[in-house]
Amino acid sequence: MKALKIIVWLPLLAFVLLTSCAQMNPSVIAQTHVAHNDHNAMAKYYENQVNEVKIRLEANQKVLEECEAHPYYYSRQGQDMRSHASANIHEYQKALKESLRSAEQHRIMAIEQEQQINKTKAHLNHDLTLEPSESSGKEL
Repeated sequence: MKALKIIVWLPLLAFVLLTSCAQMNPSVIAQTHVAHNDHNAMAKYYENQVNEVKIRLEANQKVLEECEAHPYYYSRQGQDMRSHASANIHEYQKALKESLRSAEQHRIMAIEQEQQINKTKAHLNHDLTLEPSESSGKEL
């Protein structure tokens, strides 16, 4: 009887111990936080997304070409593979366009942000190099 209780409670205890020690937030491991106003980093992020999507798109296009070139190898499963690959191609093309658009938008915003920073720096430098006016030197 005691052995039966141990057999039942031991896995339950192990499960509770493992789940309580498990990390609840997996985003801590792979932190890819980019500041919302760092448009250069955001543009690079979307450019990396474009590269990843291109690789997946090409792989699915190869699968589709293979299925269409040799349909007799795959029979019914080939039809499913063709359908799945063409659906993936459509989704990857859509994701590719969206990522390219986002990367371009962030590049434009980065240029605008850099111009704004340069204008502010120029304005500050201009204010610091101005001669103090005669009225500011008078005693009160």
